[in-house]
Amino acid sequence: MVWRCSSDKPRQLGIFGRKNSPSTINIKIFNIYILSFQIIHYFCEFSVKHDIKVEKKHMMQISFVDIIEFIGTFAFAISGIRLASAKQFDLFGAFVVGLVTAIGGGTIRDLLLDVTPFWMNNSIYLVITAIALVWVMVFSKYLVRMDNTFFIFDAIGLALFAVVGIQKTLDAGFPLWVATIMGTFTGAAGGVLRDVFINEIPLIFRKDIYAMACVMGGFAYWVCSRLGCDAIVTQITCGVCVFLTRVLAVKFHVSLPTLKGEERHHQK
Repeated sequence: MVWRCSSDKPRQLGIFGRKNSPSTINIKIFNIYILSFQIIHYFCEFSVKHDIKVEKKHMMQISFVDIIEFIGTFAFAISGIRLASAKQFDLFGAFVVGLVTAIGGGTIRDLLLDVTPFWMNNSIYLVITAIALVWVMVFSKYLVRMDNTFFIFDAIGLALFAVVGIQKTLDAGFPLWVATIMGTFTGAAGGVLRDVFINEIPLIFRKDIYAMACVMGGFAYWVCSRLGCDAIVTQITCGVCVFLTRVLAVKFHVSLPTLKGEERHHQK
């Protein structure tokens, strides 16, 4: 960091002597985001080489859905920890909020599907949440500068977890309409628990299109499956559909019609 004196006040400059712009900050955030996932990847490889049991099956058998779940866990954990920091929670409280945000929806899904909750078979989700906590602590000043940080990570987590929920339900032998519901639970329930923990009105109960974005992703999944698309292409399309639905709805202020109650006129 370079300080250059002028006639008025010193001005903080970037690495190349120029003032940091919003686009530069966004690129730094993206690079930090990629670096965090590389750390997670190296942890998985280290676990396999040294026979550390982080899962009942070997980490070499990680599928594309597992990778999506890891990324979604990191994104949702950051969204929860970010809000917890805004409420001035302590480190343990922030970790709990981030963890509940990351695993809450998937836990409800697995309980409804009568299977062992996914995070009980693999400690990597706790590690990812811990990495997210450190990430927020180290790069907090960049997160503060980005006013839409929470929204970005929440939308990413919503999209990725919707895909995971749909795919895992289909793998369990349930039809697509059940998978769409489970995908909605997986994507939206964690955010509901997060908002309850921090004493906020859950996004799913506001006018914003939130859970409905997961339903649109399920529809996109159905269209791709009917067209005979590859599994990975179908999953990516589903996730992109959820993400774009959420982002565009907020950008253009699109919301579902509200249910109006009976108007009672009190006569004096």
